[in-house]
Amino acid sequence: MLLLENVDKSYTIPGRQHVPVLHIPRFQMSSQEKVALVGPSGSGKSTLLHMIAGILRPTSGTIRLLDRQLESLSESELDRFRAKHVGYVFQSFNLLPGFTAMENVLAAMRFGQILPSKKHKERAAEMLDQVGLGHRLHHKSGQLSNGEQQRVSIARALVNQPALVLADEPTASLDYANAEQVAALLNDTCSSHGAALLLCSHDLELARTMDRIVHIRDLSQITTGRVG
Repeated sequence: MLLLENVDKSYTIPGRQHVPVLHIPRFQMSSQEKVALVGPSGSGKSTLLHMIAGILRPTSGTIRLLDRQLESLSESELDRFRAKHVGYVFQSFNLLPGFTAMENVLAAMRFGQILPSKKHKERAAEMLDQVGLGHRLHHKSGQLSNGEQQRVSIARALVNQPALVLADEPTASLDYANAEQVAALLNDTCSSHGAALLLCSHDLELARTMDRIVHIRDLSQITTGRVG
């Protein structure tokens, strides 16, 4: 389902030449597989997820997702592909301020376009109910706890039935009790929807709940440039 080959990422810093950040000879995931990518902060985990999502372009190499070569797509094609096939759960939630839980999920549906618009509200409500927020549909993000906001972001990531969900330190902003609940919810929801999950974390306890653990130091060659 996902294959990276000879992927490099570097940045140009003013006054210096290209600074290499990641070199990934090969990384592969199967459909519905759950993989934990572990490593310390600054080791390139977020950079890798952003490249897989098409938010960042690799400097060189090939990223194939669902038999599409991402670097060959235009920006507009990438946006449509990502909206339809990739869900993203961020550490900082990234909810639209001033929008309700329902409106945040609906926004993702408008980009994904997997259902007729008349079905959007029903689908969004069902997804929020699945993550335990059926009673909070019309509460704005600022009226929700951190744990509830992360539940909204999980609903938003999965509402378009993506093949792949990317989760970047999804429990790092939560207390222990909420972190446990959100981790279990993310795992279970991906399983019930048949989505593969690539989760970045420095939490080994969370990583052990996945099918496979990959340490980024074994996957890639990382320079001292602390990006991602």
